[in-house]
Amino acid sequence: MEIEPKQNQTTELLADEEIDIGVASRVVLYNDDWHTFDEVINQLIKATECTYDKARGFAFEVHVKGKAIVFNGPLNQCLKVSSVLEEIALHTQIIT
Repeated sequence: MEIEPKQNQTTELLADEEIDIGVASRVVLYNDDWHTFDEVINQLIKATECTYDKARGFAFEVHVKGKAIVFNGPLNQCLKVSSVLEEIALHTQIIT
């Protein structure tokens, strides 16, 4: 027996390659009271492939200002960066 989807029903999520990669987006990292500077720095390096000094600068900005834009780029790359940062429960937001 075959069930027909309702006309308004969404059945699938977009695959990475279907996301508009030309859209300029930003990843915002927020401060918290749980992670050490070293944990944040190491995760930033892993997520963005930036240098230690750049990651340290981002971590300091997050600590002082409460948040920092840590990555700019296409939406699909921002989703990947955010996902890596959130692996250790860092709080992020993607702004498009």
